[in-house]
Order: sequence, then structure tokens, then C-alpha cells
Amino acid sequence: MGMRAIIIAAGAVMLAGCVTDREAELEPPRAPGDVIRFTAGPCFGACPSYTLRVTPDGSGLLEPQRFTAVPGPTRFTVTPVQYRRLRTLLAPYRPATGTERRIANGENCVRFATDMPGYTVEWARGAGKPTRLEFQSGCMDARYARLRTAIAAIPKLLDIEPMLKQSVKG
Repeated sequence: MGMRAIIIAAGAVMLAGCVTDREAELEPPRAPGDVIRFTAGPCFGACPSYTLRVTPDGSGLLEPQRFTAVPGPTRFTVTPVQYRRLRTLLAPYRPATGTERRIANGENCVRFATDMPGYTVEWARGAGKPTRLEFQSGCMDARYARLRTAIAAIPKLLDIEPMLKQSVKG
């Protein structure tokens, strides 16, 4: 019984953060602030593709699509400090409330590399129209260097890097 109990307990711990598709919704936040939704789109290679949402209450949900270490929607916790840092990190790039901004090849980007992922950030509060930023990361214009750096910092800032990195088996 001892070994069986250990195996069952280990399995329960491993699945504790996973949720089913039916549970893949976050509760509406009680604290004031935006629900921030961040989507990392696919690339030509093996970069992680996923959507995450965080609330000012500290709830987080990662929904993997490709090349992640989690098999399905996974909840995580965001501290108030992490939420404020995320909000502050993205603030310089946030369009006016209720509007959209797109940074893409042929629109407002001169130097462009193909096969790079696209990123979308949405800020939503209540039933109002979300504020949205779309960024094709292949845009290599120097004026977007800080935005590329900010986007790259999000997984570490939210402590979700282990959920995104697949182990290499060889």
C-alpha cells in the first residue's frame, strides 16, 4: 500500500495545476484592474505557442497550443507585485483604451524577418471593448527593440517558463 499511495499522491500533485476545457475560464476579478491576455502565436520552428490570462486578483491561466511543457489549460497564481510589473512593463505599448494598434510588415515596419511568431496583448475590463496590441515579432525596426525585450520578459516575470519549455529527450 505504501508504494501505491506514493504513486497516487505524485499523480495528484502533477495534475493539481491542470484544468479541463470546461474549467478553462477565470472568475471575473473583484479587484479593480484589467484582465491582461497575452497570446504567443506559432512560428516556423518549435517556439511555444500559447495564450495566458492574468487578473488583478492574482489568477492566471495558461492555455497551450504547441510546443509547451503542459498538456492542457493550467492555472497559476500571480502575485500583486507580478501583476503590477506586467502592467508597468506593457504600459508604454498600450494603445488608447478601447482601440487597436497593429505593428506588422508593410504597415509600419520597414525591416522584417519572416517565420517569427506574432504576439497579441489585450487589456479588458468588464464588458467594454478590449484594448488590443498586435505585434509581428519579425519586425526588426530599432524603434520596436524595447517592445521585443518586454515581450521576451513576460514568461520569466510570471514564473511560467517551466510550463513553456519542453524537455529535450535524446
